[in-house]
Parts: sequence; structure tokens; C-alpha cells
Amino acid sequence: MTPKEGTILSRIESPADLKNLSEPEIVKLCQELREFILDVVSVHPGHLGSSLGVIELTVAVHKVFNTPYDRLIWDVGHQAYGHKILTGRRDQFYTNRQYKGIGGFPIRSESEYDAFGTGHASTSISAALGMAEASKLRGESDRKHIAIIGDGALTGGMAVEGMNNAGTTESDILIILNDNGISIDENVGSLKNYFSQMAGSTKYDLKKWKALGIAIKNADDLSKNKSSIKGKFQRKGNLFEAMNFAYFGPVDGHDVQGLIEVLNEIKGIPGPKLLHIITKKGKGFKKAEEAQTLYHAPGKFDRQTGEINSETKSKNSTYQEVYGKTLLELATSNDKIIGITPAMPTGSAMNYMRDKYPNRVFDVGIAEQHAVTFAAGIAAEGFKPFCTIYSTFLQRAYDQVIHDVALQKLPVVFAIDRAGLVGEDGATHHGVFDLAYMSTVPDMIVCAPMNEIELRNLMFTASTYKDGPIAIRYPRRKGTIQNWETDLEKVEIGKGRIVIEGNKVAILSIGYAGNIAMEAINKLNETDIFPSLIDMRFIAPLDTEILHEIFDNYDLIITVEDGIISGGLGSKVITFKNNNDFTTKIVTLGVPDKFIGHGNVETLYEECGYDTKSIISHINKYYSKIN
Repeated sequence: MTPKEGTILSRIESPADLKNLSEPEIVKLCQELREFILDVVSVHPGHLGSSLGVIELTVAVHKVFNTPYDRLIWDVGHQAYGHKILTGRRDQFYTNRQYKGIGGFPIRSESEYDAFGTGHASTSISAALGMAEASKLRGESDRKHIAIIGDGALTGGMAVEGMNNAGTTESDILIILNDNGISIDENVGSLKNYFSQMAGSTKYDLKKWKALGIAIKNADDLSKNKSSIKGKFQRKGNLFEAMNFAYFGPVDGHDVQGLIEVLNEIKGIPGPKLLHIITKKGKGFKKAEEAQTLYHAPGKFDRQTGEINSETKSKNSTYQEVYGKTLLELATSNDKIIGITPAMPTGSAMNYMRDKYPNRVFDVGIAEQHAVTFAAGIAAEGFKPFCTIYSTFLQRAYDQVIHDVALQKLPVVFAIDRAGLVGEDGATHHGVFDLAYMSTVPDMIVCAPMNEIELRNLMFTASTYKDGPIAIRYPRRKGTIQNWETDLEKVEIGKGRIVIEGNKVAILSIGYAGNIAMEAINKLNETDIFPSLIDMRFIAPLDTEILHEIFDNYDLIITVEDGIISGGLGSKVITFKNNNDFTTKIVTLGVPDKFIGHGNVETLYEECGYDTKSIISHINKYYSKIN
């Protein structure tokens, strides 16, 4: 899938091709780029709204700056589709997020134009500052460093930390604040309100600086003239100026010529600078403008009408829907239950509880560290917080998990969403480390349901547990049971269950991986091979009673988990074996010690070797030896 022949976009092989385009051609290129992204993403799903909102900015930045020599960093990175298309990946864009295709986020190994790999929020300013300081040390005074941050990422503490540090330097760094008022859900917090006020405030920018006849040639000039300029054009300084940034804006982020002019003017100003632009997420596609959360990553949709294709393969609910509805059910009968999410109320299905009990659900913004300690504070006062965080983002709050929650044995429930391999979002978003890193924390209960009913029962159990924190991990996918709304039952902490009783070979699974193992067993049964399946349910504490029984009665034990083997279920079962002097052969299946790329989940299971075929292969190999 390539642009139509004869279009301006079809002639753009690199940003160098933008340099000599006329004003009308630049405007037309923006239109073609937006249309091309819509054409491709409608059939090869990805992040739509954010990329549509920064088309003009993308073109302007690459026209004005000398990339890749000038370092350009996209915070989060899901808005970088236009950037990828303009930097030599246009004809590969149809492979976006597909196995062995280009990634959905900037990846350093993919292109020299991807100066820094991103995927998590709020990292761009720190990275750009580091690069700027490195350039100073190398004497590269002409190299520019640009961090584009928005989509709620400035609500993350790390972004403020980076700005705080940058303001004490004279580094040549330009922060472009893409102010669209939304991350995935609508932005929250006082910063959102502050930006809204700034968007309607009196502007001062370089046009006004020039009108005063002020020439800014060096840091001394900038410092000398700041106060007089500010006094003429604003009643008081703003947050960014207080942090020693030269502030420009707000300006229209969809006026490409205006952006080019402003960027050309400010790129020569030394020291830390911030350009504040106002954009609309989903710009240029009516459906995406009107339903910004839905069209953040809509899946396949009709290119003409914008209607999203309905799922027809399965009527089953997603684990997220089961979680959200069960949380509402628990909250209805227990007014101590509180919901907490860092900027993912819709994705985590906390909107069910939020709609009915808005005062008991807190969206704290992109602030995982704060979310965990906030939950700890609530738990310390006798409430029961369900702190719902994507697995990959919980990594950012590990110190708070240990220091603020577990050390004090506070009864926080960690609902770890998107656990395991997540598919097309790739290495930055796979939730493969949580079983290992959470189960090493003393007094932390760590469990994973094999199906939706188990998820409900584990949530119910956690809601009444008072002796410390519990972590429940579950995948991003549809479940396996249509009629999951059964009566809630308590689960005994640390106890697994025998799902299928067979002979010779025992498969020990945790979480969704049990369904992969069950499919393998059903196929093996057709060849008169009958392994057992044990759903361990808990990795901390392990069910040592059932493990003794398994090691006493089986010749081969296979562990299967949707997470890293090192530190996970497989590692813990091997440790149990060694500590108890068993000699039974163990095969550990899961994610190996490497970062896994993007692609269809089932394809990634196969790459990692814990798909149905791989399980069958290991068991057949065993039987071929004993026969």
C-alpha cells in the first residue's frame, strides 16, 4: 500500500525532500499525509487519533530542523506515524505493528531518525536533555534537540523532573508542548486546567519580540530582555518561565506555515525553550475528532464512513469487561472499595464503577508512582483500594510497591491489566515481568486467573483480605467462558487446582497460559496421550502441597506461563525441586531472556515456544524416548 502516483507524498523519500517545497505544496502534503495514514490504519489497525493531530507539526519540524543530525524525540511515540512515513518508511508503513514489520513506536534500531526509543510516557525531556549535554561535551554547538510531549504526558512526574533539571542548564533544548487536552481518556488534574487557562491567555512570541526591536543572539541577551518583554505581554510569568524556560505560544498547531515560521525563528535562541501549540486529536477525520477516546486506537474501520468494524469471531467478554463489571458488583456491596487508575479508566474498564460511584474512582493521570502511594494512603485509613495499572506501567512504581505498600502490609489490591504478551504494541508494552518482580516482594500475594470465573473469585477473595497486598494479573484479550456471571466464591490463598487428571506428564500453568495447555492436552488425547493439567493460580505463595504430590507421581513436569521464565513459575518450581531433592525432569516454557517484538499474540507465543504446538512437541518427544 503506497501513496497515489503523482502525489507530493509519493516523492518524499526523506525530510531533505521537504526543504524546497513551496507553501501550497507543504499544505497539500499535510492533507496527503493525513489521508495516507487513514487509508492504511483503517485496514492495518494502530494508533490513529494522536498521529492525525500532529500532521502539521510533523511536517514543520522536519522541514525546519536538520534531522537526523538534530535530535527529535516523540514522547510516548504513538503519534509518530507521520514521522515514520516522512523518514524513509512510507512504503513499509502497511506493515506497521505487524510481525517482522515496522514498529508502532519509535525504535532506535529501526531508523536513524528515531533518536530515542519511546513507548512509555514522560521520558522525552530527560532523554533530550541528556543528548543536549552530550552534544555540549562534544563541542557540537549547532546540534538541536527537540522533545515533543503531549497526550497527557506532562502530567507524569518524570517530565517535570526533566524540566526542573533542564532549567538549571544552558542546554539547547526545545520542548514542544502538544496541548490537545487528552491522553487516551480526557486529561485530568490541575495541570490540565492550567494549560486551558494558558490557551486563552495573552500571547507573546517572537513576532512581538521582533516588534520591540530586540535581537536575541545569546544567553545574556535572552536573560537581559526577559523581564521587560514579559512585562509588556503578560500580566505575570507562567510555570515554564518559573522553571527558566523561554516560553512561546500558544500557537495554532494546525497552521503549518505558522509553525514553520515560529520554529525557524526560535531555533536559533539559546538555552531551554518551550513552544506551546494547540491541536485537536483526530484532526481531519470527523469521527476521530468527535469520539477521541474511541478513535485513539479504533481497530479496523470503514474508510469512508468511519464506522468501526464489529467483532464477529467471539461473543465472549474481554477480561477487562469482566474485571470492570465485577469491581462494580463488589463496590455496590462494599462501600470501602475504591478504584484507582493512572489515566486508563476506559481501557481498564473502570468506567463501570466510575459511572455509578464517581466519588470513589480516582483517575490520577499518567502518574503510576503517585497512584500506588495514593492507594497506600487510602488503605492506611481502612479502605480497600483496587489499584488498576497495566503491567508494563506498574514497572515504573516498583519502589512504591515495596516501600509504601508491602513493607507496611497495607491491603492494596493490584489489578495488573495487560499482563503477558500484548501483541502489536510490542516490546515497550508487553507485560511479561510482573510475575517475577511482584513475587519477589515479601508478604505479597501474587495470583493469576485461568478464566473469567477465576478472575471474579480472586477479586472477591482479595476484597476481604486484610493481611497485606494482593496482585491479580490478567491478559488483554477475550475470555473463554460466555456465562461467567456466576455466584462469587472465595479462593483459598496459595492453593492451586487440578483441572485435568492424567498420567506420566503434568503441566503446571498459571493464568491464561492454562488455556493454551488445555488445547494441547485435548489434541494429545486424540493420540491416546493423557497429561494432567494443574492450574497453580498462585505464584506467591506456591502450593507446595500440590507440588509434592505432582513430583511424587509424574515422570515429566512442564511449566507454562505467559511471562518471563527467569523468576517466574518455572524458576520457582525448579527451586522447589532442588530444595526437596527431587530428580523429576522439568521443562520450563514461557518468555525467554530477551525482549520480544511486535506481532499477533499467537505468533509471539510460537516465537517464544509456549504455543499449543510447542507443548505437544515436548510431550511427544518424551513419549518417543520412553517407547
